[in-house]
Formats: sequence, structure tokens, C-alpha cells
Amino acid sequence: MRILELRSDTFTKPSKEMLETMFSAQVGDDVFEEDFTTKSLEDKAAKMFGYEAGLFCASGTMTNQIAINVHVNQGDEVICDRLSHVYLYEGGGIAANSQASVELLVGDRGRISASQIEENIKADNVHYPISKLVSLENTVNKGGGSIYHFSELERIKMVCLKHNLALHLDGARLFNALVETEESPLDHGKIFDSISICLSKGLGTPMGSVLLGTSDFIKKARRVRKRLGGGWRQSGYVAAAGIYALDKNITRLKDDHLKARELGHILKSRPEIIDILPIDTNIVIFKLDPTISSTDYVNQLAQKGILAAPFGKQHVRLVTHLDFSDDDLGEFRKRMKN
Repeated sequence: MRILELRSDTFTKPSKEMLETMFSAQVGDDVFEEDFTTKSLEDKAAKMFGYEAGLFCASGTMTNQIAINVHVNQGDEVICDRLSHVYLYEGGGIAANSQASVELLVGDRGRISASQIEENIKADNVHYPISKLVSLENTVNKGGGSIYHFSELERIKMVCLKHNLALHLDGARLFNALVETEESPLDHGKIFDSISICLSKGLGTPMGSVLLGTSDFIKKARRVRKRLGGGWRQSGYVAAAGIYALDKNITRLKDDHLKARELGHILKSRPEIIDILPIDTNIVIFKLDPTISSTDYVNQLAQKGILAAPFGKQHVRLVTHLDFSDDDLGEFRKRMKN
């Protein structure tokens, strides 16, 4: 029985063409800043979003945590949604790496508003941490791939400028948002002081994320990366995959979104599923009848050759990606009828 992999878009594997690009990469030593292909990837990503510089790292967790560490001082405060990846899924890194406090807001499917941020900025009082950084996520993983409205991002930027707060974006699935809204990367670059973009999800590379910012910010970030043990050597072999992905795999993300919505249509007919979050991009999160646990349901799906991820006691997540084909979608439809 063919396995239908829907646990995450991180399960994608490099295509033959991507592997050929990787094998032919021109490489050096990136700690010495002499890996040509890595520098090309960093420059390419930075120019896409209108930044001065970029820094190639092993993961989105690393780029996020480096950004936070550069933006805040010990004891400062990071403002983010309670569903944020930087808070939930990065191993307590805000506390462990930066010794910073966190103000958790309850947004709309992980999206916080400018008014919420302004209401929660700490007063200049010795009893409180100093509010220093706002961190957003777009799309929001725990929000079912929800997308920020650009007008709200502009309002958030105005609040940050007014109160001298830095603004960071965890853009692990930012390209999913951009292809869906047809917004410009350059416009997003004008909003944020730093952006982390992931290459190993819908874009299909084996690993890696790029942190974007000013030259001075990236210089500081490179030092933090070294301190965390993130210095690369011949990283160009992996960076070449990133260049290929940025050239070839962005616009096709819309196919993943269409498949995700079709999964939603199929799931609506299942009596054990009582709710499905709005499907904006490539993530499908559904809620089960209270008598069924997500772990048991995921095990039942696995017996049908469908791999899904439990996402809370009653919630299950499915994620479409470039390795989930039209034939796989047809197989999913057939197997869910049984």
C-alpha cells in the first residue's frame, strides 16, 4: 500500500533536478565567508525582499532565535501570539538563549492586531520588563495556515515605530501567503526589521532557512550563529538547493493550496469530524468528536496508509506539499470512503 505523507511539508525530498544542482555547486568555507553559492543564496533572498543582507542557517528555529537574540537584551520582553512557533515549538529558546520575557496575546488564529500590541506594551516602570520586540508568524502553523492582512501589518508597523519596538517575522511559510495573496516580497521587506524564510517546507529543499535584515543586523546575527554552533563549512551544496527552490518552486505552492481545500471537502463528509478550520493555504486542521482522541484517529488513518499529525487532544493536522500528487489526492478520497 502506497503511503500518503501528510504529516508535514518538511517531508519533501529534493527532485532529481534539484539534486543535480546541488552536486554541481561551487563551494568554499562559509565560516570564512568564502562559499560562493551560500553567498549567492543570501544575496538573492535579501534582494527579493529589499534587504541589505542575509544569513543562511540550518533551520527556521535557528534563524528565529538568532533574530530574537540580536533584537533584545537580557530581561527584555518579546510580544507574540500564544500560538507562535517561536514560543511553542522552539524548545524554550527565548528564555534559554536570550533570557527574555514573553507577553502572550490571544489573536485570531494566531494573528495579533495592532491594537492588541499597543494595549500590552509595558509602561516605563522598574517593575516591568522593557517591551522590545514584536514577533509575528505568517502563515500561522497552529492557526491552520492563516494569513495576515497586509493592512494590519502596516498598522502593526506604525505601532512599533511609535513605541520604538523591533518587528520580526517568522516567515516559515511566508511564500504560501505571498502566492495566495499575490502580494510583493518587497512590500513585506519594508514592514519588518528582520524576516526568517524557510526553504525546507513547501519549497522542497532538504534543509535550511535564511535570516534577512540590514548589514549591521546580519553581522551581529553571524556572530550569534557562530556562538550557537551554527557555522557551516561547504554549505553551498545545500544553498544550491535553496537557489533552485526560489527560482522554480514558489508559484507552484498554489497547487498545494488547491489540494488542501479538496482534502477539506472530502473530510466534511466524515461524521466523526465536527469542525474544520478555514483552509487558507496548505494546512488542514480539523476537530474530532469528543469521544475520539487525536492519537487514536491518527493511528486509524495510518492503518489506511495515510500519515497525519495529532495537533492537540481532539485536533489533527494534514499538510499538502510538492510530493503529494494528484494521484495521491485521488487515493486519499478513496481511502476516506472506507
